[in-house]
Amino acid sequence: AWDERDEILAELFETFGDHAAMVCNHVFFKPRMAIRETARAYGLPGYEISRMTKRLPWFFRQEHQSLQEQIAGLPSLRDQDFSGPWSEIINLAGCLVGLPRYLSVHPGGVVITPQPVRNYVPVERAAKGVPIIQWEKDGAETAGLVKIDLLGNRSLGVIRDAIGNVKRNNHRFSEENWEPEDDQETRMAVSHGKTMGCFYIESPAMRLLQKKAGSGDFEQLVIQSSIIRPAANEFVREYVRRLHGGTWDPLHPCLENVLDETFGLMVYQEDVSRVAVALGGFSHSDGDGLRKVLSKKDRERRLRDYGESFYRGCRKNGLTKEDIDRIWSMMMSFDGYSFCKPHSASYARVSFQSAYLKTHFPAEFMAAVISNQGGYYSTFAYVSEAKRQGLVIEPPDVNESDYRWRGQKTTIRVGLQAVHELSEETANLILDCRQKRAFRSFQDFLQRVHPAANEVRSLIHAGALDCLNPQGNRSVLLWDLACRGQTRKGDAPVGKLFAEEPTSPPLLASQDTLERLRREYLSLGFLCALHPISLVRSTVDHLVQACDIATCVGRTIRFAGWLLTGKMVSTKTGEVMEFLTFEDETGLVETTFFPKVYRRYAHILASGKPFLLNGLVEEDYGALTLTVDRVAALKTAGKALSS
Repeated sequence: AWDERDEILAELFETFGDHAAMVCNHVFFKPRMAIRETARAYGLPGYEISRMTKRLPWFFRQEHQSLQEQIAGLPSLRDQDFSGPWSEIINLAGCLVGLPRYLSVHPGGVVITPQPVRNYVPVERAAKGVPIIQWEKDGAETAGLVKIDLLGNRSLGVIRDAIGNVKRNNHRFSEENWEPEDDQETRMAVSHGKTMGCFYIESPAMRLLQKKAGSGDFEQLVIQSSIIRPAANEFVREYVRRLHGGTWDPLHPCLENVLDETFGLMVYQEDVSRVAVALGGFSHSDGDGLRKVLSKKDRERRLRDYGESFYRGCRKNGLTKEDIDRIWSMMMSFDGYSFCKPHSASYARVSFQSAYLKTHFPAEFMAAVISNQGGYYSTFAYVSEAKRQGLVIEPPDVNESDYRWRGQKTTIRVGLQAVHELSEETANLILDCRQKRAFRSFQDFLQRVHPAANEVRSLIHAGALDCLNPQGNRSVLLWDLACRGQTRKGDAPVGKLFAEEPTSPPLLASQDTLERLRREYLSLGFLCALHPISLVRSTVDHLVQACDIATCVGRTIRFAGWLLTGKMVSTKTGEVMEFLTFEDETGLVETTFFPKVYRRYAHILASGKPFLLNGLVEEDYGALTLTVDRVAALKTAGKALSS
């Protein structure tokens, strides 16, 4: 699991000493980093830099244009003011793009050598203290070093913790002979794309593919886990068509048995090698070499020789140039990264284990997902998903919460780790003090824990101290805190300032409901009792909820949604468009912003969270999407919660 990786690495370095080192990554300036670093050198405040850089795409593809020209054409920056130093900053940042920045540590690559590593390659000590070689993975392999990947998998931690939660809650569960792939309820959940939180199959693209496939069986999930690679969109559509009975002919008669189980499509890395051997006359060694080259950074030069050999061999087998082009194009869809079948099968196994736990033990599973953090979605999105599963989110409580989230039956108790500004040290101190006896009053809490003032305020706003506040008015606690003497973060702890209770507070008005929710949202990043969209639903007429969209296929609707995530892509003509996921309290809605609409509204999408969408509901093999033609920011809820 991800949180056990450092322990494994420590044991490895203890065992092999200077015969082992981690592989490095060569980090170069990209536009985002170049602009951020240049703006910092100009002394701009962090919030102003972030406001600019968060609206930049991660990748720029118009290499023939300067950075200034590319940024000037970005729809997301239509309303950006480039006066003042920004024009000069962007111009200077463009000179940095492509230059080396620093060496980072590879996520898991390790080399072990017969003699000390420094005898083979330059070694330095990384900031984290581990030795790293100065060559990245491709250079290490070229030099003959064998790289082993010790990768931490966050979902293994989720599964481990979920099973632990299940057993602590006295549920019957045995990991022996556990075959989640055969569980009908789990297969049904997978076939309907109800896999948010499940390893590798929770992204919008994977959930839509599962809905379109509608199979839910292990064998098809193995295929889907591999075919979803970035450059294979056209083959994904063809796979779905053939899966549902569409006719197809093999790429070549001799490939009929080679690609039969994948409907005549190249899906796995080894399919490239097998086709190169069967059609191009490659040796098995050369076929494997072609497979490897496709994932290399310098593949263009090396692919030229492989391409010539493949075309020559295919012509000998009687293939036309048109057929060879089509087959070579499918091979090139493995450009970048792709999976071999064993890799894909192991991923599908973990995906099914996740889906099983979510289906049968939703409280325990979702608590583990959120506690382990770092999933595809934010905590906000996972909390919403838990509510849609019928679970009640209980707020943090200094007398009830663990450090991590805890699920039991139909409830999830928010963990102290969710409270912003609360340090892990203080959270653990709360738990240690509570083991002796529960906190009896606000005064008792302060005197025993000695938290910083900002930590206390955050706990109050999150509702974690409501148990010590019989009146239920959080203003009383804030008054009490102010009377004890406010401190800046890092100053003397507030619990030491007064040994005696301060004077009784005046008659304080209860916090306005919206203000109370705003402070809770700022302290937690979500609301325990409701979804923010519910605050604005009554202000807009004729809205369709996510759960009712299936009844609106072919119709134009209005939908109020909270933006969760998005993926920006380029069309074949180089235009930018985006796929965005929105939600309300009833479900998720996948949307498409085609280039014309994206250019018009991208700057609005970068401005807030709740939006009013207008668009056409479309269906493709049972998967529903909303093709948006208009969008407006619902500022009432957005400003109320984020200001």
